[in-house]
Amino acid sequence: MPRYEFRCRTCDDTFEVSRPMAESSAPADCPAGHADTVKLLSAVAVGGSSSAPAAARPMGGGGGCCGGGGCG
Repeated sequence: MPRYEFRCRTCDDTFEVSRPMAESSAPADCPAGHADTVKLLSAVAVGGSSSAPAAARPMGGGGGCCGGGGCG
């Protein structure tokens, strides 16, 4: 189940709530009971780096019916 991060505007506390995606925009009270909260945007890192092992690096080129192997 996805986790969403919220910040309380009253006490400035940051907290997480687990809920279904269908309820992602529903308001959430902070653990101290305050209702004035805002949902924070979360950045997700996707991708690799140049120091990734060779097996993890994307392979380039090719395509077509043989994956770039030069069909006979």
